[in-house]
Amino acid sequence: MGNCLSLSQSTKTLPIQTMFKLPSPIPTFPPGGGFASGTVDLGGLQVCQISSFTKVWATHEGGPDNLGATVFEPSPIPEGFSMLGCYSQPNNKPLFGWVLAGKDDPSTGGAPLKRPTDYNLVWSSQSLKIKQDGNGYVWLPTPPDGYKAVGHVITVTPEKPSLDKIRCVRSDLTDQCEADTWIWGQGKVSDPNGFNMFRLRPSSRGTQARGVCVGTFIAQNSGATSPLSSLACLKNIDSSGVSSMPNPAQIEALVEAYSPWVFFHPDEQYLPSSVGWFFNSGALLYEKGQESKPVKIESTGSNLPQGGSNDGAYWLDLPVDEGAKESVKKGDLQTSGAYLHVKPMLGATFTDVAIWVFYPFNGPARAKVEFINVSLGKIGQHVGDWEHVTLRVSNFNGQLWSVFFSEHSGGTWVNASELEFQNGNKAVTYASLHGHAFYPKPGLVLQGNGAIGIRNDTAKSKMVMDTGARHRVVAAEYLGSAIVEPPWLNYFREWGPKISYDLAAEINNVEKLLPGKLKSAFEKFVRSLPDEVLGEEGPTGPKVKNNWNGDEV
Repeated sequence: MGNCLSLSQSTKTLPIQTMFKLPSPIPTFPPGGGFASGTVDLGGLQVCQISSFTKVWATHEGGPDNLGATVFEPSPIPEGFSMLGCYSQPNNKPLFGWVLAGKDDPSTGGAPLKRPTDYNLVWSSQSLKIKQDGNGYVWLPTPPDGYKAVGHVITVTPEKPSLDKIRCVRSDLTDQCEADTWIWGQGKVSDPNGFNMFRLRPSSRGTQARGVCVGTFIAQNSGATSPLSSLACLKNIDSSGVSSMPNPAQIEALVEAYSPWVFFHPDEQYLPSSVGWFFNSGALLYEKGQESKPVKIESTGSNLPQGGSNDGAYWLDLPVDEGAKESVKKGDLQTSGAYLHVKPMLGATFTDVAIWVFYPFNGPARAKVEFINVSLGKIGQHVGDWEHVTLRVSNFNGQLWSVFFSEHSGGTWVNASELEFQNGNKAVTYASLHGHAFYPKPGLVLQGNGAIGIRNDTAKSKMVMDTGARHRVVAAEYLGSAIVEPPWLNYFREWGPKISYDLAAEINNVEKLLPGKLKSAFEKFVRSLPDEVLGEEGPTGPKVKNNWNGDEV
């Protein structure tokens, strides 16, 4: 680790002075292919992922939590590889990150990497009156014609770095990038008129996108013209594009190592089930114009309409019999399973494992209206609820780097360094009461403006689901015919009926419980909610969601 832990002369211990490691070792994966082999071939450019660093410069003010940030160089760099840029992160989190280094593949010709011809000074901390470890100087490499820079060099002296310090990348091996999370700026919050550093990511992300995240950052001054055009990300131009992806045996090893635990709220009445249990328990398929003749669904969904679009021609619903309907609503935790979609991400340098969980019923919402908690009656109820959590795993070594928690129509990426773990490297996930949104920590998350919002309550209970215990890989397009998709996955219509209830009447019932001044504010809030949250629309299945082929957010 070099000297990266001696970050400050002060006595205050910063989170970044601790290097995060997963609770258990990364597993040894079954052999085969390029997964977890240490390097990825981007098509004539070999890259490796380095997460050991030497500190270059640090500031102790500004940035997230006003704790400053630290810049590192990757060290040691393996024989034959070259630095493509420095790594930086805020001081308010444990050290946990990576940056890519590159190596020419001489067999392909065309010199994928070249030295810069010069450097431009982007910014210096020399004039700043802040706590810092010496002065920092941010340099932008000047690439030769036909090449692009993918990262900065940082020095602690005003002299330009050596031209041997870094390499630029041939343009066809690069792609457009954009600013991602904020790392540091001169203020406590990102100031568009000041100097800021942001982590970089490819602008185009998805299962077919070839952009590769380098792990570097962009440093930009206010008023800079098109500052992001000065740096690029990498691009995987290898003909197959997926040679580093896991084979079926390696997928099973990933699930065994990282499959999350889902804890349900102690008051949860509407639990998940398997799709087969839902069908076998009397779920019905309705067709527009034939509403009086619903059809019982086969256990695999083999008689569901396949493909097409969500045109309103078909929908699913609970059994007609009231007793059966109430029973199916409650789900069946004993049969519930996780349905896995395995897909390449960031130019197949990472594998995303989307873990889908099905609930027969989404319960009514609850709201917090200033100091009053109220049930929203029928608002929020709907049949058929699909939720997911996604693991992002490095294809260089098979390490879990982050987890995405789906929360209604949005969600949050959380670094592994900020997760709660159980049974080794299995992330703990909390499903919110009735709404089933996933969160990384227990407690209350309010969906709204602070004074008024939908309650998302989470807590541990004896009701828990090990997503690895009964899982099935339902899709992995890059494996071709190796994975057979179940028929229900290609049912693209709604998994529940469009609910017609009197929204005004439901709002009125709630308003009877509220003091006068809160009534109008509450009504305005509820009417601003999307149909998905109101529960008026039956939800679609996993394959219809944007994140099936795209990135999560």
